[in-house]
Amino acid sequence: MSALNLRMLAARRVRLSGSSHLRRGLVSAAPSPSAPSSAPGLSGVGATVRKAPAGPRVRKAVLTLTPAAVARLRGLTDGPNPQLLRVGTKKKGCSGQTYSLDYVSAPAKFDEVVEQDGVKVVVDSKALFSLIGSEMDYVEEKLKSEFVFRNPNVKE
Repeated sequence: MSALNLRMLAARRVRLSGSSHLRRGLVSAAPSPSAPSSAPGLSGVGATVRKAPAGPRVRKAVLTLTPAAVARLRGLTDGPNPQLLRVGTKKKGCSGQTYSLDYVSAPAKFDEVVEQDGVKVVVDSKALFSLIGSEMDYVEEKLKSEFVFRNPNVKE
């Protein structure tokens, strides 16, 4: 390989690794004595790759259930044909979305299964981003009983 091709290859590697990884904190810019000084824009800058911190990633819960919701879901899903309750969102009305609850026998391929206190709830893959951090509660009043979602992502 010619010296010009090596300089172009080195410049491309620095541009590729430096552009996205510097923003993520995975690559730090450091002077490199081996970088060709005649290449434009490379004046002695190289890239060092650091390993990401070890340990489990902390994930925010997709959906948390209150004790009242756990008790009601246990009553709804236990029976001769055990089923799962699937929580999703649908486009509707002025606000744009409404929650939907459906019975399913098994989760779909990319659905998230939330298990809390022995009760399993399936979250639709299309609704994951809008439901992250939500709390599902069951409320009984004189004239109605319903599941209530407290969603921190909703801006009123």
